[in-house]
Amino acid sequence: MKNFLFVAAENDALANCKAGGMGDVVRDVPRHISEKGDKVHVIVPSYSRLHQNGLFKVNLNFNLRGMSYTAELYEVKPKKEFPNIVHYVLHHPEIEAGDIAHIYHNDPEEPFYTDAIKYFIFCTAVAEAIKKGAFGDLNIIHLHDWHSSLLLFLREYHEEYTNLKDIRFVYSIHNLAIQGIRPFDDNYSSVRNWFPEVIYDHRKLMDYRYQDCINLMAVGIRFADAVHTVSPSYKEDVMKPSSPPEFIGGESLEKDLQQADAEGRLIGILNGCNYKNINVEESGFIYRNTVKALFQWLQEESKKYKADFLAHTGEKIMEYVDHRPKFIASSVARLTEQKFYFFRRSPEAFVEILKKLEKVDGIFMLLGTGAPEYEELFRKLSYEHKNFIFTNGQSENLIDSIYLESDLYFMPSLFEPCGISQMLAMRNGNPCLVHHTGGLKDTVKHMKTGFSFDGDTYDEKIRNMLDSFDQALDIFQNDKPTWEKIQAAAKRKRFTWKKSVDNYYKDLYRFEA
Repeated sequence: MKNFLFVAAENDALANCKAGGMGDVVRDVPRHISEKGDKVHVIVPSYSRLHQNGLFKVNLNFNLRGMSYTAELYEVKPKKEFPNIVHYVLHHPEIEAGDIAHIYHNDPEEPFYTDAIKYFIFCTAVAEAIKKGAFGDLNIIHLHDWHSSLLLFLREYHEEYTNLKDIRFVYSIHNLAIQGIRPFDDNYSSVRNWFPEVIYDHRKLMDYRYQDCINLMAVGIRFADAVHTVSPSYKEDVMKPSSPPEFIGGESLEKDLQQADAEGRLIGILNGCNYKNINVEESGFIYRNTVKALFQWLQEESKKYKADFLAHTGEKIMEYVDHRPKFIASSVARLTEQKFYFFRRSPEAFVEILKKLEKVDGIFMLLGTGAPEYEELFRKLSYEHKNFIFTNGQSENLIDSIYLESDLYFMPSLFEPCGISQMLAMRNGNPCLVHHTGGLKDTVKHMKTGFSFDGDTYDEKIRNMLDSFDQALDIFQNDKPTWEKIQAAAKRKRFTWKKSVDNYYKDLYRFEA
């Protein structure tokens, strides 16, 4: 039996421990490892809340800032039990819940200031737990994004943790744009302050742009035994320099990624999708679920400032209860530059889409929360356009309904390491219209399982996005056999975790699958 440790900032196998797609991966991959008869330990920070009903395991004592620190390791119950998987959280009072999903802190003045402190403490405590044998003899430690990469710094330079050199480390990149950059010196949230006794080579750790800073994303790429991108096409993208907004690639780390590739350490494996529990919602409840979600949000204190907008959305949706639109285009996503840059920079293109929908008695439904400037843009457009339904909140039931009942799922991501939304839409036979980038290239084939757009310049991309939308509407209205063929092909596509994890065993973990 092989023995694994997954170290991450999120784990959706636990209640209230997810902010994005990383949480899904950290939930699903261990389940498929357990099906192979191997053992997985999964550890995340407690964020001062997840340990409360946990089973205390051990105190972990270590040094940081020239002082003694003690953290507590707890075993916790997952939402669903699986054999051979044990879930842990690590509690220390300085690892607090942030304002993003009660996980990450948003530090606009000094990015990563609070989060770096949290993950310095977390990773050092995890290193101590490994040294103490809390997880037994480990074959593989699988790290996820910059929050866990400090373990590789400790393995390389900290004399207390040379035992980590005996274990194979795999590093998955979920979001290359968020890199965990902090100063080496002269700051409370700096490497020197937290690790005053560690002697390191700052050239091997530094950010190329800010050479007085460590780049923790780069540390993962430079020191891991295998580096994993979550789709094959994204692997190719990140080895090229970014030239935004036309192309988002290596985000200043392309040389490190090229080097990892030359050394045979960079591997692109597409994330899987969970095909169990499909269509939890019954068909026909999309409007009812919208109304239910709106009422729920209206009762939340934090949504009071949106009360007028929520009521406006409710009024709109009631019209569609009796008079159902003939076509629903939809998107479900966090409202960020990555997901909706095209609409923010070119709102006139989005208005053009709404006008095209109006002609066919269609609506556009968008569900999400996120950056204030994106929320404001979409609220403004909702007030101005009757056939744009913007549900500014989160509701699992409504999300299920949208995936189930839309006619076309829209995903114009500026870049996309893998993307899960298009897989969830496709499993319901819902064709997608996507930007031809990253994992979207690997999952949606134009005119076969959906529609895509691209272009050499920004303006060309926008034109092609509108042309692809026209093409989709035209086929839906005038060529039902082709539309049904695309729907059926989308529904047949299966991006299974079993296949992905078989590839993990072969290429990342270097075991026989």
